[in-house]
Amino acid sequence: MSDRLTLPVLPLREVVLFPGVSTPIGAGRPATLRAIERALKSEHRLIFAVSQRENVEKVTPESLHVMGTIAKIGQVQRGLAGVQLLLQGERRATALQVHDTGDHLEAVVIPALDQPPLNPADPAFVALAREARERAAELGQKSGIPEDVVKQVLEGAPEPGQLADLVAAYIELKPADRQQLLETLAVEERLRRVLIHVQRQIGVFDAQEDIKSQVQEELGERQREMFLREQMKAIRKELGEEDEGSELEDLRKRFAGLELPEAAKKEVERELSRLERAGRESMEAQVIRTYLETMAELPWNARSEESLDLKRAAEILAEDHYGLQDVKDQVLEFLAVRQLRLRAPLTDLKTEGGNEDDKQAHGPILLFVGPPGVGKTSIAKSIARAMGRAYVRISLGGARDEADIRGHRRTYVGAMPGRIIQGMKQAGTKNPVFLLDEVDKLGVSFQGDPAAALLEVLDPAQNDSFTDHYLGVPFDLSEVLFIATANFIQNIPGPLRDRLETVDFAGYTEREKLEIARRYLVPRQLRENGLTSEQLTLSDEALSEVIASYTREAGVRQLEREIGKLGRKAARRIAGGDAAQVTVAAADVDGLLGRPKVHPERKSGVDQIGVATGMYYTPVGGDIMFVEASVMRGKGELVLTGQLGDVMKESARAALTYAKSHAELLGIPEEAFADTDLHIHVPAGAIPKDGPSAGVTMATALVSALSKRPARHDLAMTGEVTLRGRVLPIGGVKEKVLGAVRAGITTVILPKENAADLADLPEEVRKTLDVHLVEELGDVLSLALRGAKFEAGHLVFDGPAPVEPRMVSKN
Repeated sequence: MSDRLTLPVLPLREVVLFPGVSTPIGAGRPATLRAIERALKSEHRLIFAVSQRENVEKVTPESLHVMGTIAKIGQVQRGLAGVQLLLQGERRATALQVHDTGDHLEAVVIPALDQPPLNPADPAFVALAREARERAAELGQKSGIPEDVVKQVLEGAPEPGQLADLVAAYIELKPADRQQLLETLAVEERLRRVLIHVQRQIGVFDAQEDIKSQVQEELGERQREMFLREQMKAIRKELGEEDEGSELEDLRKRFAGLELPEAAKKEVERELSRLERAGRESMEAQVIRTYLETMAELPWNARSEESLDLKRAAEILAEDHYGLQDVKDQVLEFLAVRQLRLRAPLTDLKTEGGNEDDKQAHGPILLFVGPPGVGKTSIAKSIARAMGRAYVRISLGGARDEADIRGHRRTYVGAMPGRIIQGMKQAGTKNPVFLLDEVDKLGVSFQGDPAAALLEVLDPAQNDSFTDHYLGVPFDLSEVLFIATANFIQNIPGPLRDRLETVDFAGYTEREKLEIARRYLVPRQLRENGLTSEQLTLSDEALSEVIASYTREAGVRQLEREIGKLGRKAARRIAGGDAAQVTVAAADVDGLLGRPKVHPERKSGVDQIGVATGMYYTPVGGDIMFVEASVMRGKGELVLTGQLGDVMKESARAALTYAKSHAELLGIPEEAFADTDLHIHVPAGAIPKDGPSAGVTMATALVSALSKRPARHDLAMTGEVTLRGRVLPIGGVKEKVLGAVRAGITTVILPKENAADLADLPEEVRKTLDVHLVEELGDVLSLALRGAKFEAGHLVFDGPAPVEPRMVSKN
């Protein structure tokens, strides 16, 4: 055989042929069949067997690996679908050129010689070859091949290179790994790689054996347990003792003492019959037993003895909470209605067209809405204590699955009831106070909408037959007093919100926070930090400093954390022996808590042209903001900056339109709009802002800049403005005014239609306020601009426009 050979090509898919190994091959592609026929007609019946790079139907020279095997065709069996032939690998070969003859692929190849080690007698190489042979024998035996057969096969490969090729052909490898071994000409490297693959195969077999033995051991334990239980059953029978049927009888007795509805009674009887027929240790029996125990633990007819004493309820609410008088009044009104309905004779109900079920007093379902930390959850606890009912709370924040409410069907592994039924089981009574916390944070996913599942729960006309998927039978929730809480009512779906009666929780004033800290927070933090009132004393001034400079919230949670931090600082000093008693004054707060964390706005010191003071409200309380307007040369554009939302941008455009259309009445010269740009900016540009209530503030700043008249710095305003200059009502009046008072402003402008909201302000705040109620923007401007008054529909100023002071450097 010469060095260069021209041979027909046999493309192999997902197969690698090694020298010295016989492999059966099936061929059916026309070009491949013609290549085989060409080889069969040659003298030595040789063909170049080479693997394809990818498993594709159409073969090109580029789709073949460079290195393959010169093979001799042995037996050939022809069939309708192609031929089956036995290939005997002869030698490795490298294709120098592969071309398409038009009939089949043909390659010019040159044999690739093995590269033996420099010293075949090297002990390391000899040990490697011996280890590979022994591990190959071990793998063959673990694969189930008789030992004598394995030995005979390995003896057919006396040389290390032949051994590596033989083992590589028979172990489980990916085609890419086989091709890599075929292309490895160095015998020592090829042997080492084959040994690694063999060791991996042995590791897989060992792991399978371990798993198999563990499974057999577990099955053996179960069979042994079943055998022992059968023996125990026989022994008990001989002794006349009760067997496992006693457990079934216990369940029957438990259900006999319950007043189950007809549907639940039928389902329980059916499941008891199934449990009786099922084997004790079967999975089905365990599922049925869990279901029946859940049914038996539910409060089908257990009720708390309700005590509705309004005086006692008022005392409890006053004892547990300071402030929130509007909330307390609404709660007491709600309890009063329940008390009257429960006391009403049944004859009166029937006279009015009612029935006996009306005695259950299906009142409204309350929704407590307010910022975090204002007492929504604790008020619900107080209601339960005042009524003498059990209290249950479930958090719905982040719930995204309908099964969280309705439960899972028992066909699923690990099925369980929904949170409503689990809460009833926890309460142990049929009429608890049930708090649904954070209903505004329910999610929606492909698993369903839990808010939609709550519709049935919170509808008094339907919840007397609430069906949990796990129970499969109706459960009466009509006697449950449901209370929901939320931070943002707009996040609650409309149909769900329609079933709830809203009770608004406003934020606390600083005076209320001080009183809450005195009565509740300080004593609680003293207990939690192991201190007594003699060891730590917090002055009112210190508490006021903490409230003003270290918290910015509508509630009191952060305030309690800061008080707890003061308690820990004091505890460290007392425990370390540095002091026996600690008194914290206002001047000490900075040193204990660090630099102030909150920097609220303060009123400006001087009147300025183009700067008006507005009021705004966030969930953590109210504050003031400054709206700045400036006039500059330009093309008549309006520039808005400060991360303003769409509504605020529309308010600014409406204010500009009003100013242009009423320029003469407002005393604005005509040339003020010619070749000028107007820039309105709201500071704190990193914070997004939106809402219509800044309309009058923007209009005032704009008119001030255009008329060159300064706006008052000691006056704050709020209200929506229209194109015609009407001032419309807004929300959050209490919080906005309190924020202005905190900033040092006592003169405020409000829409006239918000007059009733002033009653929400504390009495001590109302006494210090100078409130102006307005209907028209002209009234706002006459109050806000210095030297301005509104006469006969015109804005009249006293004297010429002042010169705006400039900032002068002290240098």
